[in-house]
Amino acid sequence: MPIDPTLEYDDQNIFAKILRREIPTEFLYEDEYAVAFRDIHPNAPTHVLVLPKGDYLDYEDFTGRATDDEIAGFFRAVRRVARTLGVEASFRLITNNGAGAGQSV
Repeated sequence: MPIDPTLEYDDQNIFAKILRREIPTEFLYEDEYAVAFRDIHPNAPTHVLVLPKGDYLDYEDFTGRATDDEIAGFFRAVRRVARTLGVEASFRLITNNGAGAGQSV
């Protein structure tokens, strides 16, 4: 359950539309647990978004509701993307959980 139980998943958010392929996006990676694509407004030379597949509100919701396989699959996807891009030796993994931390979607 999300930290704020009044929040509901918005299936019209941009990431939901990307996951449903309603917004054309070139995936760098995809498997049963996650997709990865380049940020359209990058803040770093290599700025990639990795999304778990599912109707999760945020990191807290994902780690609270996802199965162990989904969580492990997501983090393995992050590793595979980093290796594919040749940045596995040095990269940052950032999540903004909640508006106070800068989450905007």
